[in-house]
Amino acid sequence: MLRKTLLAMWCASVLLTATAPASAAPVQELKSEQGVLEVTTITKGLVHPWALAFLPDRRGMLVTERPGNLRVVSPDGKRSAPLDGVPNVWAKGQGGLLDVVLSPDFKQDRMVYLSYAEGGAKGDKAGTVVGRGRLSVDLTAIKDFNVIFRQEPKLSVGNHFGSRLVFDRDGYLFITLGENNDRPTAQDLDKLQGKIVRIYPDGKVPDDNPFVGQSGVRPEIWSYGHRNPQGAALNPWTGTLWENEHGPRGGDEINIIECGKNYGWPLATHGIDYSGQPIPEAKGKTAEGTVAPHHVWEISPALSGMAFYDADRFKAWQHNVFIGALVSRELIRLQLDGDSVVHEERLLGELKARIRDVRQGPDGYLYVLTDEDDGALYKIGLK
Repeated sequence: MLRKTLLAMWCASVLLTATAPASAAPVQELKSEQGVLEVTTITKGLVHPWALAFLPDRRGMLVTERPGNLRVVSPDGKRSAPLDGVPNVWAKGQGGLLDVVLSPDFKQDRMVYLSYAEGGAKGDKAGTVVGRGRLSVDLTAIKDFNVIFRQEPKLSVGNHFGSRLVFDRDGYLFITLGENNDRPTAQDLDKLQGKIVRIYPDGKVPDDNPFVGQSGVRPEIWSYGHRNPQGAALNPWTGTLWENEHGPRGGDEINIIECGKNYGWPLATHGIDYSGQPIPEAKGKTAEGTVAPHHVWEISPALSGMAFYDADRFKAWQHNVFIGALVSRELIRLQLDGDSVVHEERLLGELKARIRDVRQGPDGYLYVLTDEDDGALYKIGLK
């Protein structure tokens, strides 16, 4: 009898163990204007993560860490070892391993694009570089990595690399480039500082770029007069490129990018220098021949990653754009009417974390990275 009882208890315990769900990821509930936000911690322990890209078929996410590591994070939060084949990076100041995007034809070519800071021959200055390589089938390495673009000349001593990568509907690659904290270069068309460039996926320059064939002008340039564009995304309803960039002390802005246009920095700005003095080159908040910001913050949140929301999962978020903020430590939600910003809400302030990147996942949730020594990846949804 005792043996039967013990056997029954053992069988019951095995059944319970086999059917019990895995422990759930920690979930916080936070308030928002559109209902309760559910904030799920996917993983922690990332070292200053900068960007993420979703792999197809629920194989997880590629996440860059600024000191130079590229990892795979599985849907349940497991972090891989750093992938082999990633280039050495100049990890000083704001420099390091930065953005990551997949090729539009990733399922066929398995190409992964990385932007990062690269040092010059003396190592005292750096510039933004973009390269690509093939992700191995076992997700452990980037194979045959090669550089397709270099920002020239190398002028940064640790500041303003820009570095967001966006493919448009026609397969062109846009790269946002900071002015390396060297203000006048944003207006110099013989330099690649303070520019957005447009190239083919292999690095070649399209013949219809606006300055092709002009003497003393870099043919890669698509637009200029930018300060430090750390967020960019393709508007899914219009196909146009939007970018956000840091002002100096005040004057963070969103721009809708048009071919060949001058977006003003440092001739036009809503901000002042960190010293409290006016920007020496500025003519005011506007300047003749330049495009005014589409949207501007007089007090700088320190804008970062940017994502439009067009999924069906959360109807209340449709036709919204989300932007991370580093200094104000929030996720900014902007409600759109067409292209017009009609309302702003600040989210995730309770986390008190620098929001570095935000992406819409294939499941319709938002995914957010925090820029910390112990950085986190969060999944955000409405309850």
